[in-house]
Amino acid sequence: MERTVKFFVAFLFLLLLVQAPVKAEDDGMLLSTLITPQNVNFNICTRTYTLTPEKLFYMAIASANANRFTVEEIQSKTGYILFNAVNKQYLASVVKVDDTHSMLKITPTNNNYFFPPGVVLNFFRYIDLYGATPVVKLPKV
Repeated sequence: MERTVKFFVAFLFLLLLVQAPVKAEDDGMLLSTLITPQNVNFNICTRTYTLTPEKLFYMAIASANANRFTVEEIQSKTGYILFNAVNKQYLASVVKVDDTHSMLKITPTNNNYFFPPGVVLNFFRYIDLYGATPVVKLPKV
């Protein structure tokens, strides 16, 4: 009888633990809100970094690759990347603010801001994590 009660209490504890909501790390948003399409504010789609425009452009390419987005077009002169994510096309634009700051803007190409915000937030999260690493030139072989 005591063994059955212990098993029942452990089962209830696990059941309650499984039903706890999953939170995103940085934003405090529920995981379901990151992947559910919703109206996204334009302010979420832009972010300014203390990186040169060239480094931010390369970090944006790396972020699209790390997030497994399908890159369709890269234009290094104007600083934009055209990519697909969740069956929708997005445009990532890098703009120079001053000598040490640049801005990254990720917008849907059809100007319909009804999409999962996790696409943009994961794009920015990669740059936040790895953007501070220095870029070094490799020696010629």
